[in-house]
Amino acid sequence: MRVVRDPMLAFISDFGPRLARISPRFVADPRPHGGSMFRIYRDTRFSKDKSPYKIMAAAQFRHEAGKDVHAPGFYLHLEPGSVFMAAGLWHPDGPTLDKVRRAIVSKPKEWKRITTSRSLRAQVRFDGESLKRPPRGFDPEHEFIDDLKRKDFVTVAETSEREACAPDFMNRFAKVCRANAKYMEFLTRAVGLRW
Repeated sequence: MRVVRDPMLAFISDFGPRLARISPRFVADPRPHGGSMFRIYRDTRFSKDKSPYKIMAAAQFRHEAGKDVHAPGFYLHLEPGSVFMAAGLWHPDGPTLDKVRRAIVSKPKEWKRITTSRSLRAQVRFDGESLKRPPRGFDPEHEFIDDLKRKDFVTVAETSEREACAPDFMNRFAKVCRANAKYMEFLTRAVGLRW
C-alpha cells in the first residue's frame, strides 16, 4: 500500500487541477476503490499464478459520463520495463465506434488538422487494433480509410522508468495530455459527450 497505492493516489489527487485546465469534464478521482486508479489486486480465481498483486500500477482519467475503461480518457501505465501514457478510446463498443467513424467522414478537414498537427505528432504515436477490411458502409477509397478501419482510437507516448521517477514527471504527463487535447475533444464530441 505504502509503495504503490498511496503514491498513485497522491499523484491522481495532485494531477486533478492540471486535468481540469485541459477539460473540466475529465475526472481525477483519488478514491482507493472506484476512482481513477485501477485495482492493484489480481483476480486469482481462475489463474495458476496466485500472487495477490499486479506488477503494474495504472490510472485512467475518464470522462465524467464514462463508467468504464472504454470511455474517452487519459491513461497512465507504470510497470517495470513498460511505462507509457495514452489517450483516446480503447475497445469502444460498435455504436460508439460508428459515431467516431461518421464524425471523421463528416469533418475530414478537422480530423486531418488534428491528427497531422506537429504538436500532437511530436508527443505521441497512434496505436491500437484495426480491421483488415474497411468497415461496412464506408467508402474503401476514403482519404482516411486507415483511420476508419481502427477498432481503437488511441495515442501512446512511451517513457522510461527513470523519467517516471523524476520530480518533473507530472509535468511530462500533463504535457502529453495537453498535446492530446484537440484529439480528445474530437473523440469526446463525436460520441455525444461534452468537452
